[in-house]
Parts: sequence; structure tokens; C-alpha cells
Amino acid sequence: MTRLARIEDVHRLDLGFFVRPGAETGTGRPRVEAVYGYLVTHPELTVIFDTGIGAADPESEAHYQPHRRPLEVACSDAGYGIDTIDVVVNSHLHFDHCGANPALAGRRIVVQSTELEAAAGANYTFPELIDFDGATYDRIDGEAEIADGLVVLPTPGHSPGHQSLVVRAQDGTLLIAGQAMDFSATARAGAVSGCASAYASAHLARRATRRVGRPLAPWPDWLDRIEQFDPARVVFAHDGATFAPEITTDH
Repeated sequence: MTRLARIEDVHRLDLGFFVRPGAETGTGRPRVEAVYGYLVTHPELTVIFDTGIGAADPESEAHYQPHRRPLEVACSDAGYGIDTIDVVVNSHLHFDHCGANPALAGRRIVVQSTELEAAAGANYTFPELIDFDGATYDRIDGEAEIADGLVVLPTPGHSPGHQSLVVRAQDGTLLIAGQAMDFSATARAGAVSGCASAYASAHLARRATRRVGRPLAPWPDWLDRIEQFDPARVVFAHDGATFAPEITTDH
């Protein structure tokens, strides 16, 4: 018997924020970006998707001015303790997405092989967030179903091994997209554009191209696979907005 979660069993966790300098925003002005994780309380296991901002060196601290909110506090606000977490899924291994992994030593950490290999390179992340006592990696290559209706999908771009999590729930499908779409993908001078806007643009480009029968604008290759799951909602790691595809019939 298939045991699915409900969308209401996915809890967005406020894990703090950082300041992206103007040189990195595409607008010339600094931007404050939220850091979100997601706790999925599935009937078979409890999954945390991204764990927050890790400790950094003085240069990175000065550069990004991070404000950390402990994972324990964020989980408590949702009514759970970190001792209930069974599996960690990191979208990728930059320090603002895997910061509390060492506090979850012994838990299964699902990661793309390409991401773990990239994280071992210089100037990618902080080694102590990756190589710690009790680090237990489940290296995967591509798509993997980790429980009924919980599917990890590769969504490379922001990082070589970026991945997202599909939650096929009783009341619809939710995509936890992490940083599959980046703010900078749609930044324009004088405007601020979010991950949800970038995802909406790619979704529309794909749908419009199918409607007119010729390419109109590019979209990521992985979007074709994601849209086979027909997500009702899409949420992100650095954007509080939720993308909900409009219901239309293509003619």
C-alpha cells in the first residue's frame, strides 16, 4: 500500500538570512536573502531538506553578514525536535545549505555523487561541514525514490550536483526546488527578481514553446522531468514566494 504524505506535512523552516553584495546581485545594490529549510513528516520517515548556514571563515562572514537561526529552534517552532529527523537531503553543499549537517551525525545524507565530488574541491564549501565524525553519505547518481512518493531529482545549474525533492502527497504534488532557480538568473538593473519568478519564466517558456511548436526561450533540461510530476506548488531555499502553476488547457 502506498503511504503518502500530505502537503500540510511539509513545514518551511526559517533558518536565518544573509546579505548578498551588490556585485553579485546584477543590480549593483545589496540584497537580503532568506535561508529556508523544509521538514517533511512522511508516514515512513522524517526528512530535512537543507539545514541552514554553517560556520564560515572571517572573510566570508564579513562578505555575507549571515544571521543564523539554529535548526533546533526552527524545528521546535514547527513542533518537532531534531531527534525526529531520519534523513537529510541537501539541495547542494554550499555552506548556507548544509550548516547543521554535523549536528545530524549518523543520519543518512542523500547527495548526488557529482556534488560530493565538487565539495571536496578547493573554495567550494567549508570542509568541516562535509567531513565530520558520523557523516553518513548515501551517494546517488540521478533520480532516487527515498520513500513512497518522495523522489530526489537532479536539477543541476547553480551547482553541478544540485538536487530537488518531489513530495507526491495525497492532496497534490509539492516540489522543494532549493536553489534550482537563482535570483541572479532573472536579475535586471533596477529590479529585484526571485526564484519563483525565474521558475515561472521557465515554466511559461516550456508551455509556450509546446503551444506554438517552435522554441521561444530556453528552459533547463530537468524541467521536462519535473513537470511530469505536475507539481501544484513549488517552493525555494532563498525565496519566500510559492509558485503555483495556473490551470489552463493548451490548444
